[in-house]
Amino acid sequence: MSVAFRRESDDEHKEPEFELPIPVGPNLVTERGLALIAARVAALEAQIAAESDPDAVKKLRRDLRYWTTRHATAQIAPPPAAGEAGIGSRVTIRLKGKERSFTITGHDEADPAAHLIAFTAPLARAVMGATAGERVDFAGEEEAVEIVAIG
Repeated sequence: MSVAFRRESDDEHKEPEFELPIPVGPNLVTERGLALIAARVAALEAQIAAESDPDAVKKLRRDLRYWTTRHATAQIAPPPAAGEAGIGSRVTIRLKGKERSFTITGHDEADPAAHLIAFTAPLARAVMGATAGERVDFAGEEEAVEIVAIG
C-alpha cells in the first residue's frame, strides 16, 4: 500500500495548539484589574475541578496558565500626578468635534465597548501625561485631541 494513503491517527492532522499570547511589555494594572485577574484564575480552577472531559480540561488549563502568568506578573500602576491623565484616569476628550470619555486601564481589563482602553492603545498613549485644556497630537494630526477633563 502506498504511503500516501496510510493514516496513522487523527491526531497527526490536527492543528497544533499554542499558548495564549502574552502582551509585550510591563503588565501594569489598576487595582480593579488585579482583582479581575484573580477572579478569573479562581473561576478557571473551579471549572477544571468540575470538568470531566479531558479535551475541555486541556483547554481550561491553557487558559489558566495564561491567567496565572498575568496574575504573577501584574504590577499596580503608580497613580498619575494630580490632574494628569494616566492609568486609572477617567479622561474626557474632544476629537473632531465630538466629546467622549474613557478610562485608561491595563491590557486584561480593557473593554472598548465599556469605554475602558488599554494604556498601550494609540489614543491612551496620546493623552497620557496631558492635563485638562491641553491639545495633543493623534493619528498623525497635530493637536487633534483636546483634553476636556480628567477624573
